[in-house]
Amino acid sequence: MKRNAAHILEGVILVLLIISFYSGCSHFGKGKPDKSPEQLMSEGISRFSQGSYEEAAERFRELKDRYPYSSLAIHAELKLADSLFKREEFEEAIEAYRQFESLHPKNPSIPYVIYQQGMCYFLRIRTGDRDQANTSKALHEFERLTKAFPDDQYSVKAKDHIEKCLTNLAEHEFYVGHFYFRCGHYEAALKRFSYLLEKYPEHGPREKTLAYIAECTERLSQEAPSP
Repeated sequence: MKRNAAHILEGVILVLLIISFYSGCSHFGKGKPDKSPEQLMSEGISRFSQGSYEEAAERFRELKDRYPYSSLAIHAELKLADSLFKREEFEEAIEAYRQFESLHPKNPSIPYVIYQQGMCYFLRIRTGDRDQANTSKALHEFERLTKAFPDDQYSVKAKDHIEKCLTNLAEHEFYVGHFYFRCGHYEAALKRFSYLLEKYPEHGPREKTLAYIAECTERLSQEAPSP
């Protein structure tokens, strides 16, 4: 009986040793233990403040993915978007801001998030003689912000950018109208100049536009066949 008990005890000890051995191997294979949400957030903020935006993005993304239910996860989502913005990865930043807005529509940071979406386009605005797709998109975001949150500090900042967007769009219309005029397409030019005055009455070169409208009208009348 004693011998059986001894054998049983030895067996239990052997099993425990085996479990301990493999647990140690497993831990060794994994390397350092996982960092806590607090550690990842602290490191991310530190990297961000130092201008190491790629490393900061890695920390925020890891926190968001590993600890989606952490109280810090929402902040990590926003800081990830900010890190992408700082790296001028604007398309990725826009997607991150949009996702944040979609997931947390009542979050107090939403005015900032909309403003940042506008800035992702605004910082890529081209001169009046180039395509103005980014200008139109920036204008849309800034106007959306000022309508939804008229008294917010970011709406105040957005208003200056709205003026810049409207001026750029007006200059583009004038450039296209002038191009048509130089090519002798007076009807097309007249349409662009007229649209400029109608759409952007306070932002385009009004006097020049009126002069070109008069000139286009005169030349079109000269081209018209005599009755």
